[in-house]
Parts: sequence; structure tokens; C-alpha cells
Amino acid sequence: MDIAEIKHAMREMGKTLDNLRGSLDLDLKLEQIANFEQKMAEPDFWDDNERAQKVIGELNALKGVVEQFQALNGEYDDAQVMLELYEEEKDESFIADLAESCTSLKSKLEVFELQLLLSGPYDKLNAYLELHPGAGGTESQDWAQMLLRMYTRWAEDKGFKVEMVDFLPGDEAGVKSVTLLIRGYNAYGYLKAEKGVHRLVRISPFDASGRRHTSFVSCDVMPEIEDDTGEIEIRPEDLRVDTYRSSGAGGQHVNKTESAIRLTHLPTGIVVACQTERSQISNRDKAMKMLRSKLFERKMEEQAKELAEIRGEQSDIAWGSQIRSYVFHPYSMVKDHRTQAETGNVQAVMDGEIDSFIDAYLRKQLQTDNDE
Repeated sequence: MDIAEIKHAMREMGKTLDNLRGSLDLDLKLEQIANFEQKMAEPDFWDDNERAQKVIGELNALKGVVEQFQALNGEYDDAQVMLELYEEEKDESFIADLAESCTSLKSKLEVFELQLLLSGPYDKLNAYLELHPGAGGTESQDWAQMLLRMYTRWAEDKGFKVEMVDFLPGDEAGVKSVTLLIRGYNAYGYLKAEKGVHRLVRISPFDASGRRHTSFVSCDVMPEIEDDTGEIEIRPEDLRVDTYRSSGAGGQHVNKTESAIRLTHLPTGIVVACQTERSQISNRDKAMKMLRSKLFERKMEEQAKELAEIRGEQSDIAWGSQIRSYVFHPYSMVKDHRTQAETGNVQAVMDGEIDSFIDAYLRKQLQTDNDE
């Protein structure tokens, strides 16, 4: 990057920061932060723990936006000072540092812009993530275990909290099914990009002949819908409730009592289960939240299908479409079929570095919405 390119990049980033400053309304956000902090200082703040957690979550989200913007603005100011010093002294040694600062700041600005663009009504919510292996027995179940590790690593790197709601281990290795609740601001906004079928091609560690195998795992993602939204009504007479002994991890107590809960919604046939809490009541509460989220997802899919029919669209919006391939052999590559984003660093992806795929998908969706 030469000095002319650096100056151009600085001008563009200055414009971006000015636009963001106007759209963010920092004064309003600072006022909201002060109001939340005042609530937290009230003596009865912790009497309602769930309400308190919501306030803390919203406060942290607001602080995160303000602090990120202030940090980016500070980096821009530092780079601007460096550019002015170069203009005064014409010291060529400044150029390399300026180029590095511009590249870093541009990347951070893109990430920040994307976070702000997650403005859908449910994007900010926590997310349920379910993994279900396809046909193939141990092969697919092991692939599900690998994806479970990938998403857990990704969520932890984001600072999100990961809770295992339901877990059914594989017969020999891996998992038959698993449900996670991923708590964090914009968890659903990011993870909705992961919904679909994930395909693995590799030399099987379970095949003594060393043959190449293809495995599939479906990933389903839903926002956690709260009881008081009024979005979904669940009638008691529409539920069948079964209890059973937990089969997952969680301590010795899980196998002593029938604390696990399975709910079947009779009108739709949707089944959910929770087995990670010590009591039936806690497991039932979590299962009801998950059922509400599944019914909400079903409602959204039906509305999307109706809208597509009205528009005359022929695209397949049904759950289950293949979105990404992970090839371990005969070459190394992970490719997203929706955006064509790809990387040869398979190990990094399996260690949770999937932001490039999520970003590419979200940007494509934003572009599609803008085109419409």
C-alpha cells in the first residue's frame, strides 16, 4: 500500500466513522447506559433474577457498542496523527506502519458494521443449536461430535455462554443428537447463518480399509423466545409429557431419578427433550422454552413459504439444504455453497474459526434485502 492508497483509505474510513457516529446516536446510548446503571443500584434489583440478567445483558450490549466505537475512533485518530507526521517530515519509515494501521482498522470497521447490521427483531436473542447426524452410523455421529466442538469453540471465543440442553451419545463414538443453548448478544443473529446440512469428506478412522467416506449432519438454529412475547400459545391439552432417566453427562444423580423430560406437541408432532437439570421442573421449563422456539421457527418458515409463493419464487426454502462442504481428503478445503467463501485451513475452521463464512452469508443476505 503506497501513500496515495493510504490517504484514500483514511478518507473512506473517516467517512464511515462519521456515518456511524450519526446513526449510533451515542448521546442516547450513554443516557440509556446511565439509566440501566441506576436500576442496578436499586436495593431490590436482584429480587427478580431473570429480569436482572436481562438488564445486565442489555447494559453490556450498549456498553460494548459504545466502547467499540470509541476504540475504533481512537485508532483512526492515532493513524491520522501518524499521517500528519509523515506529511511534515516525509519520513518513508512511517509508510509501513501506516499501511498496517489502515489494514487493521479497515478489518475492525467491517466487523463492527456487520454487528450493527444485525438489526432483525430476533437477531439479538440467545440461540438454540441442534445437531442431528444423517445416515451412516458411527461416521455421521463422529462428524456431529466434531461440529459440536467447532461451535462450542466458536461460541466461547465470542464470549458466549454454552449450555447443553439435551445430549444423546453415539453407540460407538460421537453423538446421535445434541441441543445447545448459546447465550449472548446477537447469538441468533450470527448462528442463523449455520442452519442447514454440513457435509464431510475424509478417510474414515473407523474403516480398516482406509476408504473415503462422506458424512452429513443437519444443523438447526432457533431464537430463544421468551414466554411473555405473545408470539406463541401452547395449550396444555396439546402436550404429551414423558419422563425418563437421563443418558447424558451431568453427575451420578442423573441416572437415579426420572428427571429428564420429553414434550410432544400433538398438533404438529414436534418433540423436544431436556435432561441436563437436576429436577423435572427445571427440565420442563427448559423444554417448554425450546418447544416455543421450535413452534416459532415453524411459523416463520410457513410465512416465508407463503411469501415466496406470492412472489413466484422457485428457490427451495425448506429446512435441510446443504450449505457447506468440509473436505479432508484428497485435498483440504472448506467451502460454503451459498456464498462461495472458502479456505484451505481446515484445522482452523474445526477449531471454531468460522466467522469468515458467517460474515459472507450475512453480507449476502443484507445485499439481497437491499436489492429488493
